[in-house]
Amino acid sequence: MNLKTEIRPGTYFDSVVLMHLQRSLAALPGVDDAGVVMATPANLELLAEFDLLTDEGKAARPDDMLIVVRAKSEKTAVDALAQVDELLKKRRSSVASEFRPRSLEAAAKQLPEAAFVLISVPGRYAASVADQALDLGRHVFLYSDNVALEDEVKLKHKAGDKGLLVMGPDCGTAIVNGVGLGFANRVRRGDIGLVAAAGTGLQAVTAGIHNLGGGVSQAFGTGGRDLKTDVGGLTALLALDLLARDPETRVIVLVSKPPAAAVAARLLGAARACGKPVVIEFIGYPSPGRQIGNLHFAASLHEAAELAVALSGQPPIQEKEQTPLKGHLRGLFSGGTLAYETLLGLQGVLGPLYSNTPLSADQKLEDVFNSQGHTIIDLGEDDFTQGRLHPMMDNDLRLRRLKQELEDPETALILLDVVLGEGAHPDPASELAPAVAAGRNGRKDVEFAAIVVGTNEDPQGLDNQIEQLQSAGATVFRTTAEAVNHVSRRLAAAPAGIAAPVDIVPFQHPLAAINVGLESFYDNLKTQGAAAVQVDWRPPAGGDEKLMGILARMKSAARG
Repeated sequence: MNLKTEIRPGTYFDSVVLMHLQRSLAALPGVDDAGVVMATPANLELLAEFDLLTDEGKAARPDDMLIVVRAKSEKTAVDALAQVDELLKKRRSSVASEFRPRSLEAAAKQLPEAAFVLISVPGRYAASVADQALDLGRHVFLYSDNVALEDEVKLKHKAGDKGLLVMGPDCGTAIVNGVGLGFANRVRRGDIGLVAAAGTGLQAVTAGIHNLGGGVSQAFGTGGRDLKTDVGGLTALLALDLLARDPETRVIVLVSKPPAAAVAARLLGAARACGKPVVIEFIGYPSPGRQIGNLHFAASLHEAAELAVALSGQPPIQEKEQTPLKGHLRGLFSGGTLAYETLLGLQGVLGPLYSNTPLSADQKLEDVFNSQGHTIIDLGEDDFTQGRLHPMMDNDLRLRRLKQELEDPETALILLDVVLGEGAHPDPASELAPAVAAGRNGRKDVEFAAIVVGTNEDPQGLDNQIEQLQSAGATVFRTTAEAVNHVSRRLAAAPAGIAAPVDIVPFQHPLAAINVGLESFYDNLKTQGAAAVQVDWRPPAGGDEKLMGILARMKSAARG
């Protein structure tokens, strides 16, 4: 095996340049294979997998460029390595003849109108570059992966305090002011804004919107971890708030892989209060229904695009404003499936939410005989039916629990189900309605609602049951979806305020950006007509970790 290795200490090229050099070497006559990488441990493992790692190559450091050629003869391999510099010259970027600043600070002075910094340097350096961009007051598109979670959290908290967006890390797609960043598709401008913690999901929906005749105002990627518990949706909430205030955005779309339940509830609460139609596709996350107020739930990425385009052509619906109730929901159900469906519908918009029949472990009620937070109780479960009739036939236990909930000052809304039909209580409203009326008289701050399930052929008399409940002061619904919509409007907590809302002005002017990393991203910006500067970035201190730490401490001391 004629395998030759060359190490270029402290020589840095971005991964696109390395990829093209590798392909060019492999295409030379007599060359069987080639590898061109920065000599990180992960890249050395890949070379070993393809039998391209020599003992000499194993000694390379992460900041070294490692070139390996396997050829049919030793001379062919040596000749191939001799062509590296010439091949690199042929691969010169379109920016090679332009002046390229060596630092982010110099680039900001060269293009002061640049409000965005694109970062695609290796992950171990990316957080530091992003931190510099935030210090310069720039929004960040952080394509780099392998950024530590704690660094992401720090960056996003810092950005939130400054009213800036950190899109990423590991953010592959965004569309800002009509210009695609990263792997974005070319789409027409329009009135649909998007926030996505899923890169290809964002591409699928924006492409779908374009293909259906719609257009995109802004599309913000957040990075895949943004809706996880540790990060808390920091970028998604800022981006949603920005789109809610953007006069060019009429409809908002939220896309994510399965989010953490608490983060989803917070984001949906903010979406519920934003005043614009919002389409939600949280892939793999249980949908609470088809629609809750201004929230429209899609079952696929394509359906999300369809809903968004359809809604963009409709006049906005003005809901009657009501002062939200202060307190908690207490759902007292005789029907287990109705309780389950209500729990499913509310888990995305109310929290904390508990039940004796929870959908997840964190919803499990500690004591089924005492409510906590928002509580939905299935009184048909074994804990309540041992030695007594099912609550569809006997209201006694539910009436006792209703009285107990009224004694709790945290109770704000009591939701009941009334299920009619053969074998059920012959006149449930005759017992429930007086209890509702008494509760209304004793607690003016508590509201009552009821889901009535039945037909006009049922022996209890559907119209009569509804009339009794309404006369007692209960709001009556015929489906759980209607009840969920009502409860979410009356009890959804006011969304947490944004510490420093993102200034909308930079999103109303042509894009200007600084690119640090992959030169192909710079080329894409220029091709789309954006003003851009490419930074001639190199790893600080030549990639020497010890020296990097010393320089960082010196910089911190100088600031202090």
